[in-house]
Amino acid sequence: MKLRIYLLLFIAAICFVVAYTSFSEKNKKNQSLPILNPIDLTNELVDSSLRRKGYGHQIQSFEFLNQYGNTISNKDVENSVYVVEYFFTTCSTICPKMNTQMKVLQKKFKGVKNFKILSFTVQPEIDSVPLLKKYAEEYGAQNGQWHFLTGEKKKLYALARKSFFLLKPAEAQNLGDANSDFIHTNNFVLIDKNKRIRGYYDGTSAKEVDKLARDIRKLL
Repeated sequence: MKLRIYLLLFIAAICFVVAYTSFSEKNKKNQSLPILNPIDLTNELVDSSLRRKGYGHQIQSFEFLNQYGNTISNKDVENSVYVVEYFFTTCSTICPKMNTQMKVLQKKFKGVKNFKILSFTVQPEIDSVPLLKKYAEEYGAQNGQWHFLTGEKKKLYALARKSFFLLKPAEAQNLGDANSDFIHTNNFVLIDKNKRIRGYYDGTSAKEVDKLARDIRKLL
């Protein structure tokens, strides 16, 4: 009788271990996202001074003006998950598609205080604060959640090339001037609460933006 009880208990224990392991692995798979460093990215997108960095990359400090003329800095996104894009208001090709998708993304996280969207202009000489405000209104940007940012061109470009890795460095384009114009990307970049890059997504694709939304929820 005792042997039979011990056998049943043994079988039950094995079943529990198998079930727990399966659940744990599935949960781990669902929750994990890569932490991307310069060494994980294609060289042409990474500034030469950072290409061998394989650990500890974080977004640099920044400070720009948003569509309301308010100063927005890295301190305003501390302990927040945020998505970044580079665009310009007169773009008639990919930017409208990207910001239509960004509008959808904003709707999914409306009212979530620790989620932000940062849209940096690549043409600060044209995209003034009033123009950004008008553009932001066209896409229903929520005050305090979706910031359209402008400022000194040199600083905008440096942030793109040395923090977010969204644009090719000047040397990769055979350009002598690090501030020369560049073709912006259609990618959105996901940043976590610790200022680390967690993924890149095609901002013109509804499917990719759906994946981005799922990944944001994991980080939140």
